[in-house]
Amino acid sequence: MKTVTAGPKYASIALLVEARILDGEWGDGRMPSVRGVAAQYKVSVVTASRALQVLRDKGLIQTVERSGCFRVPPADVERWALCLRLTPGPWRSLTETVVRGGFEALARRDPMQFDTDAFDLRPGLTPADAERAATAALERGTPGVVLLPNRVSESETQVERTFLAGCRAAGLPVCLIERNLEGADGLPCDLVTMDDFGSGVAATRHLLGLGRRRVGIVVASATSSHNSRLAGYLYALHGQIPAPANFVLRAQYSTDHKASYQALCDGVLRHKLDAVVCFSDYTAVGLIVELMHRGKSVPQDVAVVGFDNLPVGEFLPGGLTTFSYPGEAMAEQAVRLLRDRRVHPTRAAVQVVIPSELLVRGSTAGRS
Repeated sequence: MKTVTAGPKYASIALLVEARILDGEWGDGRMPSVRGVAAQYKVSVVTASRALQVLRDKGLIQTVERSGCFRVPPADVERWALCLRLTPGPWRSLTETVVRGGFEALARRDPMQFDTDAFDLRPGLTPADAERAATAALERGTPGVVLLPNRVSESETQVERTFLAGCRAAGLPVCLIERNLEGADGLPCDLVTMDDFGSGVAATRHLLGLGRRRVGIVVASATSSHNSRLAGYLYALHGQIPAPANFVLRAQYSTDHKASYQALCDGVLRHKLDAVVCFSDYTAVGLIVELMHRGKSVPQDVAVVGFDNLPVGEFLPGGLTTFSYPGEAMAEQAVRLLRDRRVHPTRAAVQVVIPSELLVRGSTAGRS
């Protein structure tokens, strides 16, 4: 290994690391952490941090929250826009990390870049503004957009409709991921989702197979993902002899999350449910905490299933039964559809469904 030359240590280390980058090292994109650089060059963490800041200032590396440092892809790689309209709240950053992780994994395997700051979707966006922004993106070399729609409000959905219209006018392809626009009738553009219907069936059948007979489901919005999971839940209940009752609980979006979890728990206890399928892991964990606060045991009294395999589920003894989030597969299919859309701009919109795996843990199967 080369030694640190004369001059400020951080500047010398920055030059050494830069040379390794230009030589093609770290081809998968992921670079050593600050502590990793400090250990390699036998310097303090502060010095290593300053060296990496020099490389960030030069545009050679970027830092992704909770993920680490990555090489910035060369200028000739594909550069896609990534717009994640995630629900605000205490678990938003965890959810974003999981969603972005799929795109980061794809970019390490097939070098490309995803720009999360390409568009500013705010209330008041006009069709003309949207078209200008889309045209500017094309001129910057961005050939398409991946959009995760919101599920919070009609006003935010209207912003997304306006944005899609502007992209269509400019000829900028858009692919939705996870869900369609809230309340949409038909596909406004291509869509990649996990198998929400199949997951709803699998979760419900898992609980029925454990002998649960009063199984409920929690949904929160008129999005395609929630509607499909609800449909899978109802399908799994159909034809059971004796027929179990169905209970649909609708969570209200609120900035007061504790009150939302309390209201859900009220519904679970009022209907005497012995199992619940929740639309997200953070809702499942919030419900479990509230159930335990009221003296109920999970899974002995109430078994609970979530979705997306967020790290928050690890906080529970034995873990949370949930569904894996097929992030990399969804990202890969979204890019494939965008590339194909550029070649065939007038073809009909399609939906690609990605399977997801049920991960059975302590919230339904007892402590491991």
